[in-house]
Amino acid sequence: MRRKLEHIEYALKTGQSKQTGLDDVEFVHVSLPEMSLDEARLETKMGELSLSSPIFINAMTGGGGKQTEEINQAFAIVAKETGLAMAVGSQMAAVRDPQEASSYTIVRKENPNGIVIGNIGGEATVDDAKRAIEMLKANALQIHLNVIQEMIMPEGDKSFKNILYRIEEICQSVSVPVIVKEVGCGMSKETVASLANVGVEIVDIGGFGGTNFSKIENKRRERLLKYFNSWGISTAASIVEARAVPSMEIIATGGIQNAMDVAKCLSLGASSVGIAGYFLKIYSEQGVDELIKEIHLLHEELTMIMTVLGIKKLNDFKFVKKVISGETYHWLHQRNLI
Repeated sequence: MRRKLEHIEYALKTGQSKQTGLDDVEFVHVSLPEMSLDEARLETKMGELSLSSPIFINAMTGGGGKQTEEINQAFAIVAKETGLAMAVGSQMAAVRDPQEASSYTIVRKENPNGIVIGNIGGEATVDDAKRAIEMLKANALQIHLNVIQEMIMPEGDKSFKNILYRIEEICQSVSVPVIVKEVGCGMSKETVASLANVGVEIVDIGGFGGTNFSKIENKRRERLLKYFNSWGISTAASIVEARAVPSMEIIATGGIQNAMDVAKCLSLGASSVGIAGYFLKIYSEQGVDELIKEIHLLHEELTMIMTVLGIKKLNDFKFVKKVISGETYHWLHQRNLI
């Protein structure tokens, strides 16, 4: 329980690195967009799920007692008021100890008709996955991959064998969309191809540049492993890496701060965008009402960006002209992705 609370505390203290690579992406200005603001539409899909917005509240916490229950309750209220989908943090604590379940089930209680996404670790079995889905009546399930975090975490797992096999079993055994999610280090095209080969259809690339779990776990160690603090593939580069596997649907996460970041992720190939750390900061400092206002503003600003680019549907972002420079360009060039 204490570890969960430490993660929240250190996430707020360490903040976000802002090294997402998205500053290396620039849109080519359109002087004749030929549309009006009210024509822009934000509807999209996540697998079989229809979403009213490409933005969703990504996994943060759960299983840490009353405090994490209150956080999840607050975000469930925000999700209901704004129409956003919401993912919970890892449910493995509650899968192992049913007394921890209330910090997750509060989400469905507060938002009975919303889209709720469950969350388990790569060590989970098919039975674990089914319990996690049932616990929330979840509409989809994330399986998170966090090798670097576990390696640095003093009490973390140190074996990562047979994860791909377990993911394949879960994909074949559950009736909701399965999303494989990286936790802050990004995904390579090779990883995404391996996941596609076992039946995964959606990845959350969890790029470098957002909440840095290496830094968080290093704060909990006596001997620091600082070299892991800069380990990973940036959010921008990781979206393009994943795009190299044409069959894969891409969710972009990792340091998203504003509507322009969302737009750039969509233009690089993502179909939806998860935000966690930025929302957590607003909630912790200003409360639920201000977070709801911020989400409405994000939607308004995203439609403004769509209008000046002359695109009416989110799917049209992939046709927007853009220029990629800096470290992101060099990464993609060396990886033969540009």
